[in-house]
Amino acid sequence: MSEIILIQVTGEDAPGLTAALMPILSDHDVSVLDIGQAVIHRMLTLGILIEIPKRKVRAPVLKDLLFHLHGRGLQVRFTPITADEYAHWVGRGGKAYFSISLLGRVITADHIARVAAVVSANNLNIDRITRLSRRAHPQTRRRTCIELSVRGEATDTGEMHRAFLEISRKVGIDIAFQKDDLFRRYRRLVVFDMDSTLIQQEVIDELAAVAGVGKQVAAITAAAMRGEVDFKQSLQQRLRLLAGLDAAVLPEIAARLRFTEGLERLFTHLKVLGLKTAIVSGGFAYFAQHLQQRLGMDYAFANDLEIVDGKLTGRVRGEIIDGERKAQLLETIARQENIRLEQVIAVGDGANDLPMLRMSGLGIAFHAKPTVREGARQSISSLGLDSILYLIGVRDHDALD
Repeated sequence: MSEIILIQVTGEDAPGLTAALMPILSDHDVSVLDIGQAVIHRMLTLGILIEIPKRKVRAPVLKDLLFHLHGRGLQVRFTPITADEYAHWVGRGGKAYFSISLLGRVITADHIARVAAVVSANNLNIDRITRLSRRAHPQTRRRTCIELSVRGEATDTGEMHRAFLEISRKVGIDIAFQKDDLFRRYRRLVVFDMDSTLIQQEVIDELAAVAGVGKQVAAITAAAMRGEVDFKQSLQQRLRLLAGLDAAVLPEIAARLRFTEGLERLFTHLKVLGLKTAIVSGGFAYFAQHLQQRLGMDYAFANDLEIVDGKLTGRVRGEIIDGERKAQLLETIARQENIRLEQVIAVGDGANDLPMLRMSGLGIAFHAKPTVREGARQSISSLGLDSILYLIGVRDHDALD
């Protein structure tokens, strides 16, 4: 019978190892059943699972490998694998795969330990751990992402989500848990909320400050974003307080809007990757269109402020864009672009964003209130918008900067 051997090689990395080992195996008609390699701080770990044909004997193969590897100063271990062990290992390949991303300014051993404990408690197995962020000096790290590839049938994904949220709350990192399938790697549309998502401000609060009703409007805005009051009613209440405001302030406020951290970097990459982008906002069309032009976005939907004789009337034209309407618009854009909902990313911070976050394949609560983070499948609170790139598998060494 043929023999299956696991070869494990460790030591200091150097160019040409694979190029040297494969001809040795080839000379003995060996098949490679699996292979994997990692290099951390110049130290190599290489694993090769080989099958030696039954007409061959293993001693010459292992002798030639041992001679070559010792000559390179590398350590090697050979482990025979029985047919039953191999069959069991192959049988595990049909289980589902998931991706768990740990995001933060710094990732510690405690962070990984907490996540690994949840993985183990849910009968999942970690197959691979990969760093997506680039190597950086400890004093200059801007962002860090470690991705765990796990396999198995999760005991309770809802409970895992709650456990990861609790870890995030306690230690200040973000944890994204996604099914690792085709759609995760081929997103095609990103739909953004505007206020406190693409930009740092709430525009209606900026308008209210100019109108002298800042405190009243800010209080209603905060309650609406937490989901404590109906969004349509809250918007109407706030707009009535703005009645009579001179429309000349709109371009002044637009000029001082501040982009959220990572926004420009994110859009540079989304354009190169060919993703469509849209604003779907409960804010105001004047500012959404301003951002659309600045960022080169494909769509912008928001509420149209009614202006008469150069003054705000305290009303909007047409239907108010609330949470339900946001989800409808997301679906309309996806259908128009012939994009499946599983390929859509939605990003927002308020309770009125939850319908579109839940409808999309990747819904992200961005720097959101606790109730919104709990209602969304994913959340980012520790990094900027460009960290979304990690969730679609983009490594820093693939990036354009």
